[in-house]
Amino acid sequence: MPTILIADDSMFQRFQTSKTAAGAGYEVIEAKDGQECLRLMLEKRPDVLLLDLNMPALDGLAVMERLAAEGALPARIYVLTADIQDTTRARCMDLGAHDCINKPVDQAVLGRILAEARQAL
Repeated sequence: MPTILIADDSMFQRFQTSKTAAGAGYEVIEAKDGQECLRLMLEKRPDVLLLDLNMPALDGLAVMERLAAEGALPARIYVLTADIQDTTRARCMDLGAHDCINKPVDQAVLGRILAEARQAL
């Protein structure tokens, strides 16, 4: 079973996306901030990272920068963001994101994306 790390400082968002990810066939790991996300990524090496951009300790961009520096990017990174700026999205893609998903997250759309990612792993 593939693993997914859901990193978001919102407990509600983690709860919702965890249900969706488990329904798509993933073993779910959760992180409440960027520092915990980085630690779990390096320890657990999940297949997929669902990453909020705006988190305490380290933001999502800093997490991706550090993972790239460690050579520890997962197979797929999906960034969750309310930031609609093209420059932010471009920076995410440059750092290794597979796609950016708008917040608030449509759980049906997320389910389809995660099912497609699972097939690609």
